[in-house]
Amino acid sequence: MKFVDEATIKVHAGKGGNGCMSFRREKYIPFGGPDGGDGGDGGSVFLVATEGLNTLIDFRFTRNFKAQSGEQGRGADCTGAGGQDLILQVPVGTTVIDEETGDVLGDLTELGQTLKVAQGGFHGLGNARFKSSINRAPRQTSKGSEGEVREIKLELKVLADVGLLGLPNAGKSSFIRAVSAARPKVANYPFTTLVPNLGVVGVTGDRSFVIADIPGLIEGASEGAGLGIRFLKHLTRTRLLLHIVDMMPYDLTTPGQNAIVIENELEKFSPTLAEGDRWLVLNKIDLLPEDEIEDACQAVVDELNWQGPVFRISAISSVGTKELCAKIMDYIEEHRQREEADPAVIIETEARRRTIQTEARERIEGLAEYRRAARKGGQQIDGAEFDEDFDDDDDDHDVEIIYAE
Repeated sequence: MKFVDEATIKVHAGKGGNGCMSFRREKYIPFGGPDGGDGGDGGSVFLVATEGLNTLIDFRFTRNFKAQSGEQGRGADCTGAGGQDLILQVPVGTTVIDEETGDVLGDLTELGQTLKVAQGGFHGLGNARFKSSINRAPRQTSKGSEGEVREIKLELKVLADVGLLGLPNAGKSSFIRAVSAARPKVANYPFTTLVPNLGVVGVTGDRSFVIADIPGLIEGASEGAGLGIRFLKHLTRTRLLLHIVDMMPYDLTTPGQNAIVIENELEKFSPTLAEGDRWLVLNKIDLLPEDEIEDACQAVVDELNWQGPVFRISAISSVGTKELCAKIMDYIEEHRQREEADPAVIIETEARRRTIQTEARERIEGLAEYRRAARKGGQQIDGAEFDEDFDDDDDDHDVEIIYAE
């Protein structure tokens, strides 16, 4: 299954049925009067968050969806049948945006949550509705109104408590393999991870959290280098970010230099996200001589001028991973307790997430606009010349997103 996290579709609500003009005709009843019924209401279009879906690929190839129109009214005061509503199933974590206005119509973050995205047309009135003491044989009806037509953009952001951030080959996928049952591909070359991977980390008993691994960033990602920054949007809903640093880089760079690259790219993507809670995780310490570990780790902290928590682990050999997961669990539970004790914390958190998502959307759209302009002008980005037939939107990868418990 291809992993698709964005899709643009057009939804058409059903038209309302017209009212009927009819007069009662029965034997031996000379003055039957008007009996034209009303039309039926048009069907609306709804989105519902559904379990078991983890991609928007169903909307990649079918982009137009139309609800049923209402039927016309009939004689004998018969009302036309209403149009059936159209219900589209989307993954939990889907954000719905109006393409014309840019407004966020809704955020489907809970299983079973429903959002109306197009209102069906209202029914027309039959002539029976216009009769009165001074107009006993009305020949007036009204037409049903047109259903709402709207072009909407669907954005899927995976739901996770913790997000992993770092350069390619920093050990993010190895870490998620070490602490959960998720089995993303791991190999000794950059960009092994092409799509987000989710894993459920069980600490003790019923205490668990969800962790998300996204493709690595490189310098210039905010300008489109490597896989770019489009996958960073999947971290906008997380409570905590883990910045994983490779303590034994395969090139001639230093761990501190690599960490600064990621910090800069995060700041360019979303300043608000960069200000959030983030822990520094120094990985692959088992590859360092034991007497050099302390100095090497301190050098990274000093170069970054890091003020937050610092952890030293080896994902491949599970050194320090258990202690780190326990600390993460404590952090998440403390955050949940604050939300339960003070509803204002929830409001503040949601407002911050909306700000992050707005910044992320503007940054990603700006990058897409830049790439389209460069392609149109025949410019080069990342050493590759764009041609006019290149489809910038068709960026799927033939790999699966992994959900594991």
